[in-house]
Amino acid sequence: MSMDNKTAVRSLSALAQESRLAIFRALVQAGPTGRTAGQLAQELGISPSALTFHMKELVHADLASSRHEGRFVIHSAKIQAMNTLLEFLTENCCGGNPCSPIPTVTCSTGQTEGHAS
Repeated sequence: MSMDNKTAVRSLSALAQESRLAIFRALVQAGPTGRTAGQLAQELGISPSALTFHMKELVHADLASSRHEGRFVIHSAKIQAMNTLLEFLTENCCGGNPCSPIPTVTCSTGQTEGHAS
C-alpha cells in the first residue's frame, strides 16, 4: 500500500495533538480488540465528549475505527495505516541504503532481541 504526501500530512496532523497521540498509542497497545470509549476515557483521564472529538479526527485521518458492540462503542487503531505511514516516512532512509535495524525488546524476557541468555 502506497501513501501520498496529502495523506501523510493528514495522518501526522491528527497525531500532532497530545490527547490524540495518547489515544492512538493506547489503541495500538490494545491491539485489534480495541478498547471501549469508557475504558479509554478513564485510562487517559479525558471526558467522554473530548474523546469523541479526538476520535473523529483519528477516524477522519484513517488511523482509527469505531464500531458498536451492543451498547458499547469500541475504538481500534488501524495498524496497517500506521505501518503504511511509517513506511512512507522511512522509504528513502539512509540515501536508499538498508538502514540498521533498531533493537527491539521482547515482551516475555525484557531482553534485547538477539541477546537471549
